[in-house]
Amino acid sequence: MTYCVALKMNRGLAFMSDTRTNAGVDNVSVMRKMFSWEVEGERSIVLLSAGNLATTQAVVSLLDERSKAPGERRSTLLDTPSMFQTARLVGDTLKEVIATTAQGGQKAETTFHANFILGGQIRGSEPRLFLIYPEGNFIETSEETPFFQIGEHKYG
Repeated sequence: MTYCVALKMNRGLAFMSDTRTNAGVDNVSVMRKMFSWEVEGERSIVLLSAGNLATTQAVVSLLDERSKAPGERRSTLLDTPSMFQTARLVGDTLKEVIATTAQGGQKAETTFHANFILGGQIRGSEPRLFLIYPEGNFIETSEETPFFQIGEHKYG
């Protein structure tokens, strides 16, 4: 079971996640679900994950790998011009992972399902917080709904 929540407040963003994962009746273990990237003084980005563990790990690994070799690839988490573009990048990477994995004949809508909460700040702009769906599209917090939660909602 996973539970992650992120809040946008007047003075910044707050992120929380558990570390428990459940792969069956008796197969419970611990996995990291919060990931961060930072360029000091320029940007800070946090990603929370819930859903299919293989999918979430592949997305995080691709984002991380691409940010370490930016000259060889297109935009990375460390050079997107805005948090909106960063959310698009994460959504596109999620779609890429699901499409690649689904080529084996499985139905991507359910088998490889994953959600992400992305938040952060790029120098010169306000902190922003997004909920990214398995389809790769996303929404942003508002004054009426300044938080997102993913995973097991019965606790929230």
